[in-house]
Amino acid sequence: MTHTYHGGLQGRGDWRDTASRYALLPLRIFLGVTFVYAGLDKLTDTAFLSDTGSGSIGEMMRGVRDGAAIPALVDLALKSPTGFGYAIAFGELAVGLGTLAGLFARIAALGGALISLSLWLTVSWQTQPYYYGNDLVYLMAWLPLLLAGAPYWSLDDLRAPRRRTP
Repeated sequence: MTHTYHGGLQGRGDWRDTASRYALLPLRIFLGVTFVYAGLDKLTDTAFLSDTGSGSIGEMMRGVRDGAAIPALVDLALKSPTGFGYAIAFGELAVGLGTLAGLFARIAALGGALISLSLWLTVSWQTQPYYYGNDLVYLMAWLPLLLAGAPYWSLDDLRAPRRRTP
C-alpha cells in the first residue's frame, strides 16, 4: 500500500479557488447598497429635488458649473435641475438594485460607471488633490464589475444556460 503525503496543502488550492471566485462579491454588495442608499436619500430629500434653495440640486449644479471639466454637462442639467435630480436618483436606485441582484450586472455596472464619471467631471472635478474626490474612486470600483459581471450569487447566473461538462 502506497501512502501519498500532501504536506498539509491539499485543501489550499480549493480555498484559493473559492476566494478568487467570490472576490468581487464584497465590492458588488458595497456598490449596490451604496447606490440604493444614495438614490433613496435623494428621492426622500425634498430640498435636494428642488431647482433652487439650500441643498438643492440646482444650487449644487450652479455652484460647480464654472469649475467643471465639461461645463456643458452642467448646463444640460441646469435646463431642468429637478428632472436631472430625479434621473440621477432613479438611475442610482436602478444601478444599485441591479448590482445587488446581479441582474444585467454588466449593464448596471456601466450605469454606475457613467454616473460616477459624470459626477467626477462635474461635481468633484475641482477637488484637490484629485484622489480626495470620491467619484473617481467609485468610477474605478465599477470597472471590475463591468468587466466580470456577476457570475455568482446572481440572477444573471440563474438565467445563464448551463454548460455541460464531458
